[in-house]
Amino acid sequence: MFVPAPIVPAQAPAPEAPAPTPPAGGVAHVVLPAYNEEGSLPALLTRLAQTARTERLVAWVIDDGSADRTAEIATAGEPGLDVRLVSHPQNLGLGQAVQSGIRAVLAAADPDDFVVVMDADDTHDPGMIRVLHDGLDAGADVVICSRFVEGGDDSTAPPFRRLLSRGAAVTFRSALRVEGVNDFTSGFRAYRVSVLARAAKHWGERLVEEQGFACMVELLLKLRHCNPVIAEVPLVLQYDRKQGASKLRLKRTIGQYVKLLVRDRLAPAPYRAL
Repeated sequence: MFVPAPIVPAQAPAPEAPAPTPPAGGVAHVVLPAYNEEGSLPALLTRLAQTARTERLVAWVIDDGSADRTAEIATAGEPGLDVRLVSHPQNLGLGQAVQSGIRAVLAAADPDDFVVVMDADDTHDPGMIRVLHDGLDAGADVVICSRFVEGGDDSTAPPFRRLLSRGAAVTFRSALRVEGVNDFTSGFRAYRVSVLARAAKHWGERLVEEQGFACMVELLLKLRHCNPVIAEVPLVLQYDRKQGASKLRLKRTIGQYVKLLVRDRLAPAPYRAL
């Protein structure tokens, strides 16, 4: 037997659900060293804007003398995302781009904020920023997205990059023995602003001296004098998202790693606690 549906009085439409509330804690200052990244930067900024719905976030694009539209894209920004541009008039290398980004953040950030350094070629997942934040909240001072812990994967990267990363990991683990680090060369990390500020106060312009990819190892070596707690979380590298050719030069990078090892052995430790 057909039973008619009850008549329900008309109601005003339910209010739209509010956006998720950002978690408590400091702001994530995301440093993006960028050299000729007009192909990858728009997609990355879009993904960062999605992350900014649940994470308080500022994106710092460090345009390292690009000859393409990288600076123009950063200036145009992305809806829902605070994008700030720092420009080098000429290409100075990854190390100086990281140095400029850290200096800009330290001049603007609060002590309870944190710095995330990630690649601007869209191979790193901004969704990991929440995982990095959790690691800092759990007590770490530095959290590294690692390809070399359980759950990590870099199978989408070219063979020569995988070989270099693994060779560097074995060499640095045996030569440097920095507690808690397996992936010394990962470019995706989070640092407490307070720890970076202590190191920057001591080293100043010499906080990052390496020009190329070795700068990521150099920064860890200098921060170790602050006795940081370092943690690693699994990184699934998304190298298949990369637009354009790799900027890594194999022979030059190996030479930088060797020079850094020698310099670390010869350089004296800071004369006072940091």
